Amino acid sequence: MSKKYILFDLDGTVTDSSEGITKSVQHALLGMGIEETSMSNLRRFIGPPLDESFMMFYNMSREDALKAVSFYRERYGETGIFENKLYDGVKELLETLRENGYVTALATCKPEIYVPRILKYFDIYDLFDIAVGSELEGGSRRHKNEVIEEVFRQIIIKYNLSQDSLNEIKADSIMIGDRKDDINGAKLAGIESMGVRYGFAEPEELENAGADYIVPEVSDIFTMISEL
Repeated sequence: MSKKYILFDLDGTVTDSSEGITKSVQHALLGMGIEETSMSNLRRFIGPPLDESFMMFYNMSREDALKAVSFYRERYGETGIFENKLYDGVKELLETLRENGYVTALATCKPEIYVPRILKYFDIYDLFDIAVGSELEGGSRRHKNEVIEEVFRQIIIKYNLSQDSLNEIKADSIMIGDRKDDINGAKLAGIESMGVRYGFAEPEELENAGADYIVPEVSDIFTMISEL
């Protein structure tokens, strides 16, 4: 086993959350006086921090972007969070990893306040040894590399490891995700990455981001990990 710590993104990797996110983005944009019907435009919001996406894609000021995020959460927290489905084979994959001695961790930029609700809804909460999300606007943990570093901090505490073992932990870790943010976050955190094609990446996005490995389906993840 050359990798021990298996980190997963959530949206587009563990669950297909496109319906809840895109409808909530539409709701937020309408709240800001913008009507958006292009699904490709809406799907761009899956993965990165929401406020940054509103600023980037609709040229909003930070103040307006935060207002849009508030509209988004108004719908997402009640309805959108459950407009979501587990990818086929993910639960079995997590069970297989745990049975074979791997440590599983969730590393998502979705606000951490939503994470337990989603994992419990799909009955996979107990299949993650550690689950870390982002902090809300104003917090210091918002980007994928910061989330990954918090996973490592919790690994050290949970397993009573020395801080000096951090480099060894990183060498034994891999980040699995569907977007360039996952790949770039892994690079910034100093670990390898595996891109999955079944999520929300644009054509060539994973290749251009420099993913160390790329797999087409959920069923290919364990095979690839076991061969590393």
